[in-house]
Amino acid sequence: MINYCTVNVGRGGNLVADKDKEKGQEQVIDEAVGEKEIRKLEFRGGVFTATIPLVFFIIWAIVLSVTGLVTEQALVLGMVIGIGLGLFLCKSKWSDYAQSLISGMAQPVGVVAIIAWFWAGMFANMLSAGGLVDGLIWFGFQSGLEGGAFVGITFLLAGLFSTAVGTGYGTVATFGVLMYPAGVILGADPVILLAAILSGAVFGDNLAPVSDTTIVSATTQDADVPGVVRSRFKYSITAAIPALILFVIFGGGGEMGSQQVVSELQNEVSPEGLLMLAPFALVLYLALSGHHLLTSLSYGILAAGVFIFLSGHSLKDVLHIHKNDAGEAVIEGALIDGISGYFNMAILILFILAAAYLLDVAGTMDVIKNFFLKLINNMVRRAELSIFGIVAFLNVFITINTAAEIAAAPFVRKLGTEMNIHPYRRANFLDTVTSSLGYIFPWSGGVLLAWATVQGAADQYDFLPVVGPGEVFPFVFQGWLLLIVMFIAAWTGWGLRYSGKNGEEVKPEDYEK
Repeated sequence: MINYCTVNVGRGGNLVADKDKEKGQEQVIDEAVGEKEIRKLEFRGGVFTATIPLVFFIIWAIVLSVTGLVTEQALVLGMVIGIGLGLFLCKSKWSDYAQSLISGMAQPVGVVAIIAWFWAGMFANMLSAGGLVDGLIWFGFQSGLEGGAFVGITFLLAGLFSTAVGTGYGTVATFGVLMYPAGVILGADPVILLAAILSGAVFGDNLAPVSDTTIVSATTQDADVPGVVRSRFKYSITAAIPALILFVIFGGGGEMGSQQVVSELQNEVSPEGLLMLAPFALVLYLALSGHHLLTSLSYGILAAGVFIFLSGHSLKDVLHIHKNDAGEAVIEGALIDGISGYFNMAILILFILAAAYLLDVAGTMDVIKNFFLKLINNMVRRAELSIFGIVAFLNVFITINTAAEIAAAPFVRKLGTEMNIHPYRRANFLDTVTSSLGYIFPWSGGVLLAWATVQGAADQYDFLPVVGPGEVFPFVFQGWLLLIVMFIAAWTGWGLRYSGKNGEEVKPEDYEK
């Protein structure tokens, strides 16, 4: 049976791992799902048959991605079919199989992540309703930057926005609609410009305290989010500085658009939205100061509502419950949009948690763990390189980065805890690799979203070229450089920290003593 660590709410509401209470937490979780002990499952063909649900899902996901038919609903269906196949391959009682699925879904990591996503989604949509994106774009126009310089500022603004709202997909969608047309007109290379938007999404997805990948990487490794973000910054900025330089150097070379089109776009944006910088700065400050994410986001949502009201926006943009022309009840606005945007992902994550839990109760995880333990031969470098490889491999096949992170998390946790690698370090490997590859491969969710967004923008502006997924992926500099940084960190031990007796970070030289 998988062991859990107790998760306590300390001062400021942070999630803190308390390894001294593993047994008590395990009992609490077992009682919460209605069973004191989960029975070991046996499958036809041995322990690796338990991987069939996840393997089917991976194949399903990559086929849909390559054919351009991937949607979150389709991914959910693929996971359900995979779990159904596992049922027919299970030699144990089907009731035990079903109970294992329920226990897997009941793991705290899934519940915590889903609740946080809902709050983060509401906050992000509140900022958009207040015109923050328009304000950021207005700033870009006022700077007078063109060509490569405009691509560089796009990367910075996309990274800032993604860090503030914690949604890389939202960044790709909004900046693809607004910054991409403007950049093409101002002489930016379309391929590099789109890569800069994707790179900004990578930066924020990796670093934002309210990002789903940050939340999942921290909670699955028994780490607090503020501490993870602080320890992760050195890796993110090491990749971001050369990425910015590359975007400025290679981002020019496009043809300037007509002044008429430039004027039309300038008239669509205004500086008032920059007032919404205050709410997201408040959230960042509270989150990094040690306050619970829900506390930080709740204050941010309230502050955003105040600024929306003071700026003259309609409160219907926040919440509007009414009847449509057909007499049907309709609820609209930033709050409900923020919650509903995560419904499909929440369902998908629960099913992936259930499928991954089957590997524990079938003994598959122990076999895999023992294989890698023999491979690493008690060497931390090999352990971290193995963690890097496992996370990268799963991200190649699972197109939604958070889903891939959930699937890889148990392996990272088991290998890392065996070598006493600190939770911050484990979370950083899990998140940086996941955030990077989620916006690099042509079949990844982020790249496909960017491609679809550009297609939609081209319908509105006939002068826009449509950049294909295969064109953009070599130039997502932040993603590739972040992967290189983390590979070097694993190979050289840069940033390596062990867990001390009280869970504190210990440098290798002090740990060896």
